[in-house]
Amino acid sequence: MEFILYTKENCSLCDKAKVIVEDLQKEYEFTFKEVDIYKDDALLELYQIRIPVLENDGEVYAEGIFHKEDIRKRLHEKLG
Repeated sequence: MEFILYTKENCSLCDKAKVIVEDLQKEYEFTFKEVDIYKDDALLELYQIRIPVLENDGEVYAEGIFHKEDIRKRLHEKLG
């Protein structure tokens, strides 16, 4: 399962979100790629005030301030 972590440069919330996602990789088998929304005008328009955003197959798992326990619960439901 692969997730997309939408971020931008110089974003402390994005940095914290990435640490949480990397931490959860120790518990669940998934990959993620980080995408800078400033490299795509459509992504910038969609996510500008929402980042960071963790998404998989069109489903948003977290946005803004990430809460590890909430994401863990969703991953457990999806990946077991």
